[in-house]
Amino acid sequence: MSLTPQWLDELRSRTTLSALIGRTVKVTKAGREYKACCPFHNEKSPSFTINDEKGFYHCFGCSAHGDAIRWMTDQRGLSFMDAIKELAAEAGMDVPAPDPQAAQRAEKANSLYDVMTAAQAWFVTQLLGVEGAAARGYLKQRGFTEQTIRDFGFGLAPDNRTGLKTALKQFGDPMLIEAGLLISVEEKAPYDRFRGRLMIPIRDPRGRVIAFGGRILGEGEPKYLNSPDTPLFDKGRTLYNLDKCSPASRQTGRVIVVEGYMDVIALAQAGFADTVAPLGTALTEQQIQMLWRMAEKPLLCFDGDAAGQKASMRAALRALPLLKPGHSLQFVTLPAGQDPDDVVKSSGATALTKLLEASQPLVERLWRTEVASGPLDMPEDRAGLKQRLGAHTANIADGEIRRHYADAFRERFDNLFVQRRTTSPARSGPFVRGQNRDWRKPQILPPGAETKSFNAKGSDFLIQGVLGALLRHPALIRQHHEALSDFIPPDANHAALLNVMLNESFTKESLDTDGLITILDEKLYNVASTLLHSNGTVFAFNREELIGGSDGLSNASKDLGEAIRLMKQRPALEEALDRATYLASLEMTDETFAEQQRLRHEKKVFDDRIIEFFRRDEDSL
Repeated sequence: MSLTPQWLDELRSRTTLSALIGRTVKVTKAGREYKACCPFHNEKSPSFTINDEKGFYHCFGCSAHGDAIRWMTDQRGLSFMDAIKELAAEAGMDVPAPDPQAAQRAEKANSLYDVMTAAQAWFVTQLLGVEGAAARGYLKQRGFTEQTIRDFGFGLAPDNRTGLKTALKQFGDPMLIEAGLLISVEEKAPYDRFRGRLMIPIRDPRGRVIAFGGRILGEGEPKYLNSPDTPLFDKGRTLYNLDKCSPASRQTGRVIVVEGYMDVIALAQAGFADTVAPLGTALTEQQIQMLWRMAEKPLLCFDGDAAGQKASMRAALRALPLLKPGHSLQFVTLPAGQDPDDVVKSSGATALTKLLEASQPLVERLWRTEVASGPLDMPEDRAGLKQRLGAHTANIADGEIRRHYADAFRERFDNLFVQRRTTSPARSGPFVRGQNRDWRKPQILPPGAETKSFNAKGSDFLIQGVLGALLRHPALIRQHHEALSDFIPPDANHAALLNVMLNESFTKESLDTDGLITILDEKLYNVASTLLHSNGTVFAFNREELIGGSDGLSNASKDLGEAIRLMKQRPALEEALDRATYLASLEMTDETFAEQQRLRHEKKVFDDRIIEFFRRDEDSL
């Protein structure tokens, strides 16, 4: 049975050590760790600590130390393989089948660590030698101290195609290629990947060198070059400086995320040791999960230019489906054109601290970004804003968090436009009430039997039924204002019409159909007229003969509320199913397949509900 170091690390990461130990030992929370009386020796006061982030336990009394696997073997008395099988079953992982090649790969991985260690030592030697003068001058110009240069392992790759290859020839070209240190080209001898660059080692959480980043010295492109993905290095699952940030983060209770490793090093020198960075890519889902293991609300401190703000927004959108209670992102806004290093150098560490303390929560960053993305003067503009906010809300997988985001966006939206209505001049235009009195709109005809052949399918059919009911009975708009205010129909005209109706019901005590359509512009008037003529008898809440008197209107309101709930739920469900199908297409695992099938079943149940809702209304005809 061959188990690679990577597989064992994944097993450990999926096991919450405090929960595992807590099954047999009483544990209590102590800051970011847990404490207990040691199960390996008799003691009255707890000296046994459990660190979930690092995945180990340690007793300061008897020096017992280990991880989840060691706990199962030492405390439970299981064999190594029995411990592996039990932990893997709980973590939802399959134990690899016997594979002699896997053992060879594991041995090769250990050899690759030796290669990277040797490469790091050689790069450091080159920096300290004669050829390193220019690189040392650059580091001095950047303001890095001798201590910082040593702590972060700066080195130099000379501008030589075979310098490293020759120095590490004992490992052989194939291993150097697999480690990402040499480039292999057909019909040519392999040559050094990094040449004429300042070298920064990239380490794993255990402090082992797994890759390098190189900054060009002088002119040339690319400015920064990272190692390619290798058996040791996956840039989407690695955070630069994680090994140093983790212990610092436990002291500060925070973690700062910047764009690049030079910013990390500069901030660490300025006293912000709890800083990490992604590696040349947008923040990934895996990296966000890694950040949440250190702090519930990591601080994203990206550059104050357009590219930095776009990177912040990409991270925000990527985090939405992952949000869970208590865990989110905070966003730090830097002065325009400055990066974190610029702020510290120009204004000092105190200035950056103040910016960190003034960070925005995720919900506020999304709101401000969307509000600033374009004009909001026309109804269509406001409908577009509401639609974008609705799309963000729909991306949140957790139902409770999704509801709170919808409430927060709705409150901000209402406050913004109530303020605009109270401060803006009176409406003007060709279709405003009291103007252009000679313009005659056609009489609104009663709903007809052509409803049953109305050209719409699925949820659009339901949306148009709801809008038609609100137009016929504007008194229902106020009753369902809260439920409707965070819904954005996919059709832009319907979205604009709903926005007008909600705004009018908010500002006027009473509203009738004629008064409502009078304030519509020509385009929305035609939309409303089509709705009023077309879908009158499909739904009970649209049929005049069933809505006579207050009881009838009350029943219609109840049916309409159910229709609104169905109307709002379907887009989020369809999007979740699409997302699950997409993830399954990328990597078909038991988890992605099960999630896709669960959502397919949920959608079928939901569709059956809509069908029954239609039938119920038809049966009452």
